[in-house]
Amino acid sequence: MLKNITLSADINLISEARKKALRENTTLNAQFRQWLNRYISIDLKVSDYEKLMDSFSYANPDQKFTRDEMNER
Repeated sequence: MLKNITLSADINLISEARKKALRENTTLNAQFRQWLNRYISIDLKVSDYEKLMDSFSYANPDQKFTRDEMNER
């Protein structure tokens, strides 16, 4: 279901955006929906990254190994 919203912007900016959308065979509404999806996906990517890093919490990057320890198999 789509919901209508009202946005305000400079008339010249809207005019140029409409022209660009027309050149790209799309609409301002379609471009806004794409932007909205990208806008929220940034947070999702950050959240996914943070979850991944938390899953590596057992690793200790400050731990120092001797040459022999690094070469153990």
